[in-house]
Amino acid sequence: MKKILFIVFTLFLPMQNAFLQEIENLVELKNTSENIIFSSLNKAPKTPAFESEGYWSWCGSAVKGYDGKYHIYVSRFPKSLPFHPGWMVASEVVHAVSDVPTGPYRFSDVALPARGAQYWDGRMTHNPAIQKYKGKYYLFYIGSTHPFAEPTYDELTLASKWCIVARSNKRIGIAVSDSPYGPWKRMIKPILESKPNTFYSYLTSNPTPFIQQDGSVMMVFKGRGYNKDNTFSSMALGVAYAPTVMGPYKVLNNDQPIFDVEKQGEAEDPFLWKDKTAYHLIFKDQAGKYTGEKGGGVSAHSTDAIHWQIDKSPKAYSRTIEWEDGTVSTQGQLERPFMIFENEKPAYLFFATMDGPGGFNNATKSWNMVIPLKK
Repeated sequence: MKKILFIVFTLFLPMQNAFLQEIENLVELKNTSENIIFSSLNKAPKTPAFESEGYWSWCGSAVKGYDGKYHIYVSRFPKSLPFHPGWMVASEVVHAVSDVPTGPYRFSDVALPARGAQYWDGRMTHNPAIQKYKGKYYLFYIGSTHPFAEPTYDELTLASKWCIVARSNKRIGIAVSDSPYGPWKRMIKPILESKPNTFYSYLTSNPTPFIQQDGSVMMVFKGRGYNKDNTFSSMALGVAYAPTVMGPYKVLNNDQPIFDVEKQGEAEDPFLWKDKTAYHLIFKDQAGKYTGEKGGGVSAHSTDAIHWQIDKSPKAYSRTIEWEDGTVSTQGQLERPFMIFENEKPAYLFFATMDGPGGFNNATKSWNMVIPLKK
């Protein structure tokens, strides 16, 4: 018996040491970082901020309403379809409510349901980004449509007709409401269409708007363009401007991306804000060329939202999370960063996340989480 216990102990000890080392490494990275976001990340609640039984949940954009409650807008789509690319053809934006920013958020209603294939956003709504301004709520999102019957799990692949059509139809739109509960007035047309001979000639996606004091909007977004052989390009980030929230939106920087995709790799999932010193941006380091971690977060700054500099200490977040219960884990995916501010300072960082070893189709569940930032 003593021999068995000794063997178990000798097997367990390296695992425990490795786990403690993982905690120490993460804490050390955060404590020594000069990045204002990464160095401020607190321990995260293990309880999901939002999840929906029977559905994949993704994205996640929250706001403190005029009613004093916290409202989160999430993309969800049925688990009867694979996560990727199920979101392309079956996602809807739903609304949930909490009394506190960390949740858990209670399901309230479907904010942007399917509304028929004849609409540009009739079969899918996704990527919600909520903003409030002068008594109204503005919900930026992407939508798409296709003319086919609902696919089965096995039929839906990236090479299937559903995805080929739905992906190429992705565009950015906006809905407006007097209440966080709706009803939402949706536009007949997108606010940012594709444009020939640009990096966004194929699709527009991932909107992150910032409504400025005068009511104008600066919006960073993701685009893909058509290549000469009619395939589509890598993901790139661009910036658009509108004199009012409802538009019209015009892409700046001579229709060029704001980062060099060829040199620095693909980027997506931007979140934009502005303080007294500059515009700030965090986004997903798709290739790991900025931070050394694929799927980690990068931060950058700009005085005009057109010409950007990567921060001196660029790592804004990691896929490795320190939880309130003392555990540490590396998430399968960690995407769609979004922040709530208090007293004009970042206070809570929201993410969409999933379990598994990584890769969208290696997960059993997905949910929305939040990390408080140290005061």
